[in-house]
Amino acid sequence: MADLKYEIKENIGTLSESSKGWQKELNLISWNDKEAKFDIRDWSPKHEKMGKGVTLTREELIKLKEILNGMNL
Repeated sequence: MADLKYEIKENIGTLSESSKGWQKELNLISWNDKEAKFDIRDWSPKHEKMGKGVTLTREELIKLKEILNGMNL
């Protein structure tokens, strides 16, 4: 498997933290030197390891916000 290159451009916020110190974060990340996208995933304390996540374009994030705003929580 090829190496994955990433750069966290902006840490937007932390959604939760596990008992082992991993944090589920919303970040703006550039993957393999491409345009930065919004990303939600678990990160180890020093961001050297990551879990599976979901990457969203700005348009997808706006749509997700609209869906969440419309939910009855």
